[in-house]
Amino acid sequence: MRWLGKTGVKVSRVALGTMSFGGDADEATAGAIWRAALDAGVNLIDTADVYNEGRSEEITGRLMAGMRDSLVLCTKAYFPTGKGPNDRGASRYHLVRAVEASLRRLATDRIDVFYLHRFDDVADLGGTLRAVDDLVRAGKILYPAVSNYAAWQVAHALGLQALYGLSPLVAIQPMYNLVKRTAEIEILPMCASLGIGAIPYSPTGGGLLTGKYGVGRAPETGRLLDNKMYATRYASSAAYEVAEKFCAFARDYGESPAALAVAWVASHPAVTSVLVGGRNVEQLAPTLAANSMELDSETRARISALSPEPPPPTDRNEEATANNYGTR
Repeated sequence: MRWLGKTGVKVSRVALGTMSFGGDADEATAGAIWRAALDAGVNLIDTADVYNEGRSEEITGRLMAGMRDSLVLCTKAYFPTGKGPNDRGASRYHLVRAVEASLRRLATDRIDVFYLHRFDDVADLGGTLRAVDDLVRAGKILYPAVSNYAAWQVAHALGLQALYGLSPLVAIQPMYNLVKRTAEIEILPMCASLGIGAIPYSPTGGGLLTGKYGVGRAPETGRLLDNKMYATRYASSAAYEVAEKFCAFARDYGESPAALAVAWVASHPAVTSVLVGGRNVEQLAPTLAANSMELDSETRARISALSPEPPPPTDRNEEATANNYGTR
């Protein structure tokens, strides 16, 4: 277990993402996934109103009946949930209705961690944060959080919340894996400095780092092949080259590539928990194994060397060498 930011709440090192519930995983399969996750020590459950048109929340609500108080439940809102012009975004108008709809589907009286699923480029951020704070004061949300925000957007939000006395953000969900390391530049250092929980998603790169893919090698079906969003996200040939090298490393290391990919994400000192999920128990099992896997700093460094190191937050790349004005 690890502390979730400054909340005083403990969460499991690996979290269960239920994006497949009601989609690739029917209710019976979702139940098997649920039991496997709980047996592995998971207490952090993550869903969203947009997952499979709300069915993920409905199934999650039924599965957690009788054990609600032992779980830390997270859901999100922002993306379209209907055809109406206001069935989306982070306006007060949409968020209030979205939270109430999620509570009904989840069959619960509160959401423990509520994520703004994306930064709203149109709605006033202050108004969005005030709306979320009102939902906290109403007892419908315990802790506000964000997903897919840039570091400056989080810092801006925290400044507004401090200025107006609003409930502060406690966590962020960034994309983070061996081929998507932008979070290392500013997001993860920000989390470590400000005491914000970091709960990355996509630790296996949509399956890229599970051993199924490599240079000129791919399964007949898979998320990277069947889902245009994921295919676009991981279209770079360089990503497949990293996957090839990583899977060879995992074989030599004697661990499942999927488990090692999750363990590598979890080994970053700023990471609180890592979201894992799957279409079935067999797909989920290797990633759940990372809940009890610890990587030492040397192993993390060896894996990190398999992909390009992210640039520094400024262009002063010489500061990591001896060729600079000096250190403090």
